[in-house]
Amino acid sequence: MILEMCIDSVESAIASAEGGANRIEFCANLLEGGTTPSLGAIRETKRRAKIDLSVMVRPRGGDFCHTEEEFAVMQEDVRIFKEEGVDCVVFGLLNPDGTVDVDRTRQLIELANPLPVTFHRAFDMARDPFEALDTLLELGVQRILTSGQEPSVFEGTGLIRKLIEHAGDRITIMPGCGITLKNVDRVIAETGAKEIHVAAPAPQASLMTYRNDEVFMGTALRSEEYARYVTPTQNVSALRNKIG
Repeated sequence: MILEMCIDSVESAIASAEGGANRIEFCANLLEGGTTPSLGAIRETKRRAKIDLSVMVRPRGGDFCHTEEEFAVMQEDVRIFKEEGVDCVVFGLLNPDGTVDVDRTRQLIELANPLPVTFHRAFDMARDPFEALDTLLELGVQRILTSGQEPSVFEGTGLIRKLIEHAGDRITIMPGCGITLKNVDRVIAETGAKEIHVAAPAPQASLMTYRNDEVFMGTALRSEEYARYVTPTQNVSALRNKIG
């Protein structure tokens, strides 16, 4: 069983490697579902953590129908991360009608080559999951991350199993979103998945002793200002021990 940890810090990358994960997906802004991380974070992760490294290429939160300018940024990010020696790039693009953006996806795959590509949970916003799966198969995508077009994997296990059966050995269907230590065995049993994608952060108190509670850096919908979320080694180890 391949365990991929979804993380957003160098500390979490190190903990994932020490805890026995097979791979990490490095993102920024997990509260927005993940966006492109900084080049500095990727370089430090490669220097400090010995683990397969997939990197998110997503210029913003929100939908997956990108402007010409956003797509140009994505192209440049794929080039940069390939030059940096990452192991996989992760992206997803849709047309306004909910179909896979074939032309732009093909362009990014060609830019990434020979790196493998994961099509992320943009898949869950596609109008027809089997249509999208067949399109991604034709394009040569290696992996699809999905919650089964539901808010969490636990609700989407039925569709995920059907997708895995339809895909066979041609492409990897990787369940992700809402997998926990308590439900991971059931998710694996009900889907038949060979790879899983898990986020397991825990809050860490800020190092700040002086705190101004009247000011915050984000919008009204925000995380706690004086807390950081980091994936502890023990959370990864517990998952690794449970799934084998």
